[in-house]
Amino acid sequence: MKSYSTSELVRSIGEVTHTATTQPVLITHHAKPRYVLMSFERYERMTATPEDPRRVYGAGEAPPELARALLAALDRTIEELASGDGD
Repeated sequence: MKSYSTSELVRSIGEVTHTATTQPVLITHHAKPRYVLMSFERYERMTATPEDPRRVYGAGEAPPELARALLAALDRTIEELASGDGD
């Protein structure tokens, strides 16, 4: 993913938006990732595909059954690493 600072975005808006037509563009502010700029068509494809099983949840937003499964897997991984079986 190509990256531009907010200053570069202001100075080179044409270049940045042109790049965003073919791939998502990372916009940084004070050297930290802040935004992603992408074409509207790509955004629509990302958000309009209900059969896509991938989903992002914020902390505390995951369905309880998913949270339990993730916590159980994490506990198993921690136990394996602690016992040396994770190599």
